[in-house]
Amino acid sequence: MQLRGKQKRFLRAQANHLQPLFAVGKNGLTPAWVAQLTGALEHRELIKVNLLQNTSVDVTEVKDYIEAHSEIQVVQTIGRVLVLFKPASKPQFQDLSIQVAKL
Repeated sequence: MQLRGKQKRFLRAQANHLQPLFAVGKNGLTPAWVAQLTGALEHRELIKVNLLQNTSVDVTEVKDYIEAHSEIQVVQTIGRVLVLFKPASKPQFQDLSIQVAKL
């Protein structure tokens, strides 16, 4: 599912009050880290990721890695913070994805 502009705007508004749940540190990007992101998104659908000061990667590298190795979509990048979205597969966790589909 490719997000349109109106859908991204809605998700950015929903993510405004969220705090980052994950961080990219000195260990960098690994498949296990992406698997943890996917697991968290199955329950929440929308999360923020923070890049720590000691990381050797930048925001565009993280964005490209996430989108290449998973079905997660990067909704927004602000400084060293990324907003990620993935529709949940279980109906009980699909609050945001139902609202996004209506837009």
